[in-house]
Amino acid sequence: AKWRPSPLIRADRLERAVGTRARIFYKYEGVSPAGSHKPNTAVAQAWYNAQEGTTRLTTETGAGQWGASLALACALFGMTCEVWQVRSSYETKPYRRYQMEVYGSTCHSSPSELTGAGRRILAEDPETTGSLGMAISEAVEAAMAHDDVHYALGSVLNHVMLHQSVIGREAIAQLGAAGVEAPDAVFGCAGGGSNLAGLTFPFIGRNLTEGTATRVVACEPAACPSLTRGEYRYDYGDVAGLTPMMKMYPLGADFVPPAIHAGGLRYHGMSPMVSHALHLGLMEAVAVEQDDAFAAGLPRSAQIMEAVRNLDMTQDTAYRAELIAWIERAYADRMGGILVGLFARCYLGEPYIDHRMSIEGAIIEHYTPSDPVPEPYRQARALARSPAYAYIEVYSDGELVPVREDGTG
Repeated sequence: AKWRPSPLIRADRLERAVGTRARIFYKYEGVSPAGSHKPNTAVAQAWYNAQEGTTRLTTETGAGQWGASLALACALFGMTCEVWQVRSSYETKPYRRYQMEVYGSTCHSSPSELTGAGRRILAEDPETTGSLGMAISEAVEAAMAHDDVHYALGSVLNHVMLHQSVIGREAIAQLGAAGVEAPDAVFGCAGGGSNLAGLTFPFIGRNLTEGTATRVVACEPAACPSLTRGEYRYDYGDVAGLTPMMKMYPLGADFVPPAIHAGGLRYHGMSPMVSHALHLGLMEAVAVEQDDAFAAGLPRSAQIMEAVRNLDMTQDTAYRAELIAWIERAYADRMGGILVGLFARCYLGEPYIDHRMSIEGAIIEHYTPSDPVPEPYRQARALARSPAYAYIEVYSDGELVPVREDGTG
């Protein structure tokens, strides 16, 4: 594929934010034409269907990444696609629907009045937010009504896991090029299992065949905790029971999760292959609350922001020294001790316009407009004069991180 290999990126700012000396990498699948990992299997499935003379595919989608990817793949091979998107995402993520339509496909809100399964669900609960299980039922029913229409699934099934394994295979090679022969841990988000399996299965394979000891962790939403709360048993993949029963960790085919932001992870079951790997102890699973995930990305603390502002507010040198020492400790805990200092606008009044604080030397120095500013702070001066930023963080490698008034960088 033209978008492969996808980049493996060093998350150096995340390392600083969590205060770790470990190296963190992420595999970025957003470089594909549809913006996700889903084309890895969408193109393959569309091609095989085209070879058999199929003219139209049906499918479901949550957040819309799979629907957009299959619509793209169908356009590549002269087919069209009919997509049922979970209502909560259909209403909150309209741009995915527009993307499908640009590729020549159609997208319906699920549950809908277009299928028997949809009508039954709406009769029972007209206000339902929908679920992937409901959308699957509608897409399968629509395909069953026509001989030249097939249903395609973007996750869960074995062939999808195989297609997506290109992600992990590339990651192993890219990590090796970066000097990492075997990572300590690999984390992947888990909805139906395709992203998780694609990234982690090649690492599990190395653990089994080469004796590496990479820890593999599935991260699923606490609102839909199939791996951490489900029972390992057979269940249907959809609400209406039109799919084969699969052995997995389900929450029940009729389970309707809350309408969380991660719409693509709102599936009641899990890939049988992922479920089997968890059952064998080849991976572990954790459930994460949505609010906790958002909170983990919170900016610099209010205490840090207040301490930086107070540096100019006092003439008490002893108190100022205490503030500098406290800021140094706070940043060492948070950023891993890589911070050199801060540069900001000065509030002492004329003739001073800006100042620097050196963590290394615990020094504050004020500057007039004509005063030269030493490296590595010189490049930060222009940024510090912008009213958009409270101050500029200056790091030992020369990187500058502007910090807004709300603490985000």
